[in-house]
Amino acid sequence: MRTFPRTMIGEVSVAEQRVGRGAVIISTPSFPYDARTPFEGFDLDACARILDEEVAKGAAICMPHTDTTDVMIDKCTRQHRQMDVLCRLIRERGMGTGLSTHVPESVVFADETGLDVDTYIQIFNSMGFLMQVEVDWVAHIIRNAKKPVITIKSMAAGQLRPFQALTFSWNAIRDCDMVTAGTMAPEEAAELIDLSLGILEHRQATPELQRTRSKSTLMAAPE
Repeated sequence: MRTFPRTMIGEVSVAEQRVGRGAVIISTPSFPYDARTPFEGFDLDACARILDEEVAKGAAICMPHTDTTDVMIDKCTRQHRQMDVLCRLIRERGMGTGLSTHVPESVVFADETGLDVDTYIQIFNSMGFLMQVEVDWVAHIIRNAKKPVITIKSMAAGQLRPFQALTFSWNAIRDCDMVTAGTMAPEEAAELIDLSLGILEHRQATPELQRTRSKSTLMAAPE
């Protein structure tokens, strides 16, 4: 999930034609700010230009990136300063709204204030990698969020293998929440999908195990 460069728009279109289904593009653009923004608001003309570009790229959901969302959090007043204006501009362009955030309080404050969002992005993995509070606290926040949560960094930037990471994530979140993962090829995506379905259906998935000489005794003996 990110802001798509224009060179990728054609690739997304090709993929849609190949599978016969439309892609749901989630955009996470950044917006310019300075020390005055929390008090005086965003540059609305600049925000409008950015959002119009996202619409042109086919974004269905627009979630201001963490580098914008998290600097607008006011822990004293328990609110997101000026984010209601961004959400309104997003809505006016027919896109769904959300917050991409690394700060656990962001979800709590948005729920408390009734901020007009449809979903949240939140870091969640069994290692606590890049998480600002303990794993069980973030799990509690996700499970009690009023909107669906899109979890990211489930594999802790490669420090967890997919089976470990996905087994934890799929069993720790709700049915309405999501797990996201970056892949380098369609084959990797297919493997993660099959692995996830196996976990959710409580069956063994089919991805081939890594075979090494030290694991030879674990394999079936030749007949």
